[in-house]
Amino acid sequence: MNNKTRTPLFHVSKRGLLPWYKAWAIRAAALLLALVACGVITSLVTGQNPIQVYAAIINGSFGSPRKIWVLLQNIAMLLCVSLAVTPAFRMRCWNLGAEGQALIGGLAAAACMILLGKTLPNWAVIACMCVASLAAGALWAAIPAVFKARWNTNETLFTLMMNYVATQLVAYYCVVWESPKGSGTIGVINPSTEIGWFPQIGSYKYLLNILIVAIVCVAMYIYLNYSKHGYEIAVVGESERTARYVGIKVDRVIIRTMLLSGAVCGLAGLLLVGSTNHTLTTTIVDGRGFTAVMVSWLAKFNPIWMILTSFLIVFLGRGSGEIATKFGLNRSFGDILTGLILFFIIGSEFFINYQIHFRKSGGKEG
Repeated sequence: MNNKTRTPLFHVSKRGLLPWYKAWAIRAAALLLALVACGVITSLVTGQNPIQVYAAIINGSFGSPRKIWVLLQNIAMLLCVSLAVTPAFRMRCWNLGAEGQALIGGLAAAACMILLGKTLPNWAVIACMCVASLAAGALWAAIPAVFKARWNTNETLFTLMMNYVATQLVAYYCVVWESPKGSGTIGVINPSTEIGWFPQIGSYKYLLNILIVAIVCVAMYIYLNYSKHGYEIAVVGESERTARYVGIKVDRVIIRTMLLSGAVCGLAGLLLVGSTNHTLTTTIVDGRGFTAVMVSWLAKFNPIWMILTSFLIVFLGRGSGEIATKFGLNRSFGDILTGLILFFIIGSEFFINYQIHFRKSGGKEG
């Protein structure tokens, strides 16, 4: 009996490593397709001219000098948290607790401003804030790190749980330090004396934040790619068994890397409290701890490429708000467009890592 089998219509195979310019060309093509799709959906659903919608997205970030500085500030804060989680991610230790670690860093900074503002000079308070915030963030990351290193607990669930603990701690102290009484919020800390407020460079309110994060970005790139610690992180990420075989103390690397990750998250909380908002709320981090996961992953854990991915996420988010304001639409519609664009961009990673082979005509096997 002649048994015939039909070859599949297509099959997927793993690509070799694409040159960086080809990979970014695929991402750019995905972005263009996403914009076309958004334009069609906008026209069908709202009747708005898609060109005007795209102009509103651009205006949301570049419409005025103030909007540009706010854009840069938001990019810097998101980039800072993304840089924080990257060392752990390279090690395949999934630190999803950046939100809580940044919150605890902000809580430490606010505590120094409130408790030391009347007893120490400004420079001393700022110095205490820096030490306390970095130490608090590192400690918050060290707890799941020790459990991971010693007892191989699930760091994903552990760090997520720590986020909720941090949020409740901040909520508690927002009531303890509330101003005015009964408001349930801290309000602006030291508004008259500005003790603990970071200095402003010239007339540029956010320039100091941007410069600090730029320095951290360069330092993190050098640390991960050209230092012994960075090499050990990469080896542990590839294979813990190989790392142990070549003499790397895996437990020490896990704890050290998570300490670094938490400290940089604490820095983000410090900048948000001491330099940007001068107050503390449970939502001050604004979900950046979770958005940072996508930023880091899209950039392939490369600190330099994270600048671009951070810009893209922030640019789209601000564009959504501008659409809702200008056209009187529900904010959710702008978020839908943002989500659609991100879907195309994330989907492009499939075509960067895999290729599709279609069956040739007459492709039957006897």
